[in-house]
Amino acid sequence: MNTIKHVFFDLDNTLWDFRKNAKFALEKLYIKYDVESRYGFTFDEFHPHYHESNEGLWALIRDKKITKEELRARRFKEAFDNLGINNDELAKIFEDEYIETITNYNEVVDGAMELLDYLKPNYKLHIITNGFIEVSKRKIESSDLNGYFDTVTYADEIEILKPDPRIYDLAMEKSGAKKNESIYIGDDWIADAVGANAYGMSAIFFDRLDDNFEMENVPTIKHLDEVRNYL
Repeated sequence: MNTIKHVFFDLDNTLWDFRKNAKFALEKLYIKYDVESRYGFTFDEFHPHYHESNEGLWALIRDKKITKEELRARRFKEAFDNLGINNDELAKIFEDEYIETITNYNEVVDGAMELLDYLKPNYKLHIITNGFIEVSKRKIESSDLNGYFDTVTYADEIEILKPDPRIYDLAMEKSGAKKNESIYIGDDWIADAVGANAYGMSAIFFDRLDDNFEMENVPTIKHLDEVRNYL
């Protein structure tokens, strides 16, 4: 991969530890609104329902089956309903405050900063994210990630999500990069690895959840340190 000049990253769960930060934020809200005392369910009982709802809805967004507005309306309602709490008002409060609360936590994925420090002297670094633009900006600007990236491409800018090739077109235009000089690193098999590969970029799949997907010419890593084997 000695022709690579530009390294593109996914944001959530590749660099910014969404799962960890979301859990911190949700636990704070759970305590704030005294959910366990009111309904008898612990946070540890609630959290898997939220995770299942959120992950499933983001997959539907990626597949163009729902909008981000639908996700925001449904994820906490579904989580509470599935747990056995029928309170739409509480679900709306959680959604409204969650967006504000999550960016108070800024844990990055293990090895992220060391990798960025390693890459920065020799490559132009960029982000392409499907996350909400206003939230994603705050995640970057208020965390240790700030200052490392030449460009950030938000899917919200053109309301098109990875793996649609048009989001990669926008990233190329903003960065001045060429496909054959670029590599993409992300943790979502479809949106990141398959999407970038289909677009004609090199790709590395960051398999944090041991999904064990495979594709010819797309290396799989389990820890960000392993990127050094390729760049």
